[in-house]
Amino acid sequence: MPDRPLDGVRVLDLTNVLAGPYCTYHLALLGAEVVKVEMPGRGDLARQLGPDPALNRAGLGASFLAQNAGKKSVEIDLKAPAGRSVFSELVTHADVLVENYRAGVMRRIGFGWEELRALNPRLIYCAITGFGQSGPLSQAPAYDQIIQGLSGMMSVTGTPSTAPQRVGFPVADTVGGLSAALAIVAALAGRHHDGEGRMLDVSMLEASMSAMGWAVSNYMVSGVEPEPMGDQNATAAPSGTFETADGPLNIAANRQEQFETLCRLVDRESLITDDRFADREARKHHRAQLNDALNEALRARPAAEWETILPAAGVPAARILTVPDAVDSAQLASRGFFAELPFPPGAPSAAVTRANGRLRVSGSGVLVDGEQLAPASAPPALGEHNAELPDLLRRWRTPSHDRLRAV
Repeated sequence: MPDRPLDGVRVLDLTNVLAGPYCTYHLALLGAEVVKVEMPGRGDLARQLGPDPALNRAGLGASFLAQNAGKKSVEIDLKAPAGRSVFSELVTHADVLVENYRAGVMRRIGFGWEELRALNPRLIYCAITGFGQSGPLSQAPAYDQIIQGLSGMMSVTGTPSTAPQRVGFPVADTVGGLSAALAIVAALAGRHHDGEGRMLDVSMLEASMSAMGWAVSNYMVSGVEPEPMGDQNATAAPSGTFETADGPLNIAANRQEQFETLCRLVDRESLITDDRFADREARKHHRAQLNDALNEALRARPAAEWETILPAAGVPAARILTVPDAVDSAQLASRGFFAELPFPPGAPSAAVTRANGRLRVSGSGVLVDGEQLAPASAPPALGEHNAELPDLLRRWRTPSHDRLRAV
């Protein structure tokens, strides 16, 4: 893809683990030049995180590889005079700086918003924290599970007998990273009009609460406290996971015509005229009886058959896949969602051999002009671009060609 939306945008990435790196990964996919500034000899903690001990020891943990492709890595000690000098010059010519330290850390080391703005009035500075830069929890440590618990997310996950449960992937980190990326792109667009930098204070807790949508609004607007419902949809019925001859099947017959079509296709037309299931509210009230009737009918065929029959008639339905099955799905393959890259320098030979020499990483889920946004390069080894830093500085001193820089 020769021209990406953020081509020419220069990003300093001081982030660790997931929320921040996920944010800057999306900026890199959109075309930004992302320079990852890492602590000498240590780097991003995610370099030591993942299921493969050999990769972890090499500083290339799976958690790191997943969201750092397309970036450069330079080691700079922000507490040493020489490192501070180099970093200050990078800031002077950067468009965006992203960090996810605890609130106040950047200020304590002399690079708070006031100092950064003095170096570069056009800088977009994004700070991602668990709770934001202010408030009684601003200094509390926060990881994804802490945010899931405090947001109420865990209270509505699981069944009445198993809740509270953690969502099976770090959703609070992910949502925080996406919120940050959206805010950065909006700030760049705003700067195009007024020439001003922005300080973006991203709270993972608030981003998670915003993403919870109906669960929060149903309580605030209607006074209805959300409850864990397992695999059922509180807003409609039949909508949830059902039993087939050989495994589970998700069905979301949320509209009246979908419900009626479903009943006909599973040979249970009598349900359509049953007063208990006459409309959405009645079906929600008698959900258990309706589910029992549909499960009995759906057991007549395997899930794959229903997955063909029901969507063809306009009823949303699909099997529940494992992660390996989802990764290998024809739909994702047809869109080119996964990119194949070389492994970074220093990757253990066993890991490279196991993957047939290619590292697969996720895309963004967005096609631009019909093309998938794939990373431009492999995830970097720690300090892989140290030797290129003088050239990078010389290049950054030259005004960027980025269309969003000029006012």
